[in-house]
Amino acid sequence: MDIPVIAGAISTAVFAASNLPMLRKALRTRDVSSYSPVSLVMINAANVVYSLYVFALPPGPIWALHSFYLVSCAIMLAVLLDQRRRAARRTAVARAGSTIIERRRAATVRP
Repeated sequence: MDIPVIAGAISTAVFAASNLPMLRKALRTRDVSSYSPVSLVMINAANVVYSLYVFALPPGPIWALHSFYLVSCAIMLAVLLDQRRRAARRTAVARAGSTIIERRRAATVRP
């Protein structure tokens, strides 16, 4: 291996390792409320387009790094969408529950 490939492999490992704590926390807590949904969508779209360039290059460390970014950003977007889906479900259940309570109260009140 030559110096640029070795440097690429080392930097790929460092970049990936620096993102692992963020991914671990997002997967463990399922809380990505501090991330911008628009930003995550744009990052994923850009990663897909950038893949056309990266995977046209000869295989090397850039493939590993970009694959890591593709997967990690997709995971973050999936966690965000799951978090929003669960929040919407909780809101719908809370609204339905308050409607039932209001109906019960109305039924017990006599004119």
